[in-house]
Amino acid sequence: MGYKTILAVLDSPKNTGPISEFAIDLARQFSAHVVGLRAEILPTVPLIAPMEIPDPTAMEMLQQAAEVETGKIAAAFREKAEHEGISFEWRSFVSSAGYSSESVLECARASDLILAAQTDPALSNDNSADLETLLFESGRPVLLVPYILSAPKPVRRVLIGWNGSKEAARAAFDALPFLTRAESVEILSIDPPGMPRQAPDLAGADLAAALARHGVNVTLTTLEKGELSVEAVIENRLSDNSIDLLVMGGYGHSRWWEMLFGGVTRNVLTSMTALTLLSR
Repeated sequence: MGYKTILAVLDSPKNTGPISEFAIDLARQFSAHVVGLRAEILPTVPLIAPMEIPDPTAMEMLQQAAEVETGKIAAAFREKAEHEGISFEWRSFVSSAGYSSESVLECARASDLILAAQTDPALSNDNSADLETLLFESGRPVLLVPYILSAPKPVRRVLIGWNGSKEAARAAFDALPFLTRAESVEILSIDPPGMPRQAPDLAGADLAAALARHGVNVTLTTLEKGELSVEAVIENRLSDNSIDLLVMGGYGHSRWWEMLFGGVTRNVLTSMTALTLLSR
C-alpha cells in the first residue's frame, strides 16, 4: 500500500524548490506519479479615479507578471522532476477562485495525497485560505511541510493525535503508508473522556490493535494537560521525542486551524516542527 498520485501545490517561487524536493522524495519511496499544480488568481481590476473606470493597462501588466511567475515555477518543477527521472505532469489553472475552483478541486480529489507548504509568517503571502480549501473541500489527506524544513528526511517516528473522532480515524488510516514504514508510532490521547466500554487510560487501544494488524509498531500514551494547553502538550511531545510526522484529524467548519480535539488553536500549525498529515 502506498501513495501513487501525489499533488504538489506550488503556490509561490519560494515554496517550489522545497515542495518539489519533498514530492520527488515521496515519488521515489512509493513509486508515485507527481502532479505539479499552480492555481493562478485573476488580478483585481485597478480603477481609475474619479469615474472608477477599469485600467486595462494595469490589469494586463498584473496578468503578465502572474504568467511569468507561473512559467518560472513550472520550469523549476519540470527541471527537478526530469533530472530525477520520476513520473510527473504539470497543471496550471487561471480563475477568479484560485484553489477553490472546481478544476483544481477535481484534480485534488483524484490524488492520494496533497503536499503543500506551511505558511511562513515572515512572508507577506498567506496561503492558509488555500490550505483550508484543500483540506475541507478535496476529501483527500493534506501533508504540510514546515517552512523550517529545507530537505526531506526519513519518517521514522510518528505521533498520532487521537480523540476517537471520525476525523482522527480517517487521518490515522490515511497515514498508513507512512505508519507501516516507520520505526515507531505513538498514539497520544490528552485528557480522554471515559467511554462506555473503555477506561480513559485505554483510549486508542482499538486503533492500536487495528494498526498492529497492518504491521505497525505502535504504542499508547495518555496524558493530562494540567495547566498547559493541548497544543503545548503536543509541541512538547514533538520536540522531546524527535517526531518526524504528526498525524491528526481536521475539525471545525469555518477556520482550518481550529482542529485538534475540537479546541486546539492555530498555534499547533504555526509552530509545527514536523511534517503534519491532516485529514477531514
